[in-house]
Amino acid sequence: MAEGMTWTVTDGDKLTQAEIYGEVLSQLGEKHPDLIALTADLATSTKIGRFGKKFPERFINVGIAENSLFGMAAGLAMAGLKPVVSTFAVFTSLRCAEQVRTDICYQNLNVKIIATHAGISFGQAGSTHHCTEDLAVMRSFANMTVIAPADGFETGNALVAAMDWPGPVYMRIGRGFEPPVHKDQNYPFEIGRAITMRDGKDVTLIGCGVGVLQAMRAAEVLDGQGLSARVLDMHTVKPIDREAVISAVKDTRRIVTIEDHNIYGGLGTAVAEVIVASGKACAFRKLGVPDCFSIVGYPEDLYHHYGFDADGIVATVSELMRLEIEEDEDWEDEM
Repeated sequence: MAEGMTWTVTDGDKLTQAEIYGEVLSQLGEKHPDLIALTADLATSTKIGRFGKKFPERFINVGIAENSLFGMAAGLAMAGLKPVVSTFAVFTSLRCAEQVRTDICYQNLNVKIIATHAGISFGQAGSTHHCTEDLAVMRSFANMTVIAPADGFETGNALVAAMDWPGPVYMRIGRGFEPPVHKDQNYPFEIGRAITMRDGKDVTLIGCGVGVLQAMRAAEVLDGQGLSARVLDMHTVKPIDREAVISAVKDTRRIVTIEDHNIYGGLGTAVAEVIVASGKACAFRKLGVPDCFSIVGYPEDLYHHYGFDADGIVATVSELMRLEIEEDEDWEDEM
């Protein structure tokens, strides 16, 4: 669990990410009397409306006016309040990119953005409502911290941690109907510090969001094939845990990233930047949505279609295992 407030939910393993978010935000409202929640006509879909029912005097629904939503949040932060803003990820990162960048990040304001329906988790809505670019957009903004929790339990822990984290935070969550990868919220969580879900020596699977679940499923299959896979829950995309990435390169020499996002600019790119800067070689693949606009379909079917479900990960690892990697005798001296 994140340091700070202790939170609880009933039947958390049966709740979506957004449902746990709404519940934990309501509990945070009791600890933080200066917390104010805002949305743009999506109180029910994002579950931020649960806070509004409990604290109606601290809840603002601006209607379908997303640009004004973020400008208003910036003003409230300048007045000393703690705004938490929720709308769909696609509206946050594309329609309102200028307001987030200039009104919030440029002034390094204490605004927490919880964007729902990220990636292709809103499968039936199609490309207009899918969001496969937000990690790339948000991590490019100075002062912005970017988090992609693996499940509902991690969403709650990340939210608690974000409230005590200085400056703007962007947290993206999917619709969250997949089973959790963490058994509950009682585990150490720290922004900027990856979680080793399982250790391994042959390959490292680095995931964020639903990518962690897919990585864990793939690791089980690989185990049956005699391959040992390390799985990292890289919940914080910015600032990324460089130490965890470099250790994975050193120990396994094969890295696969998994994300519900375009393969350009997101987690895979962030990991690749760390590897390149280290000057060390490894076999590396990025799995996610390729350079295309996503199609309509159920999320699980789309994960398979784009090759970042367990089957796609296993196939990619099999390919990497056939590659010869030049050994580097200087590892121990330089680590």
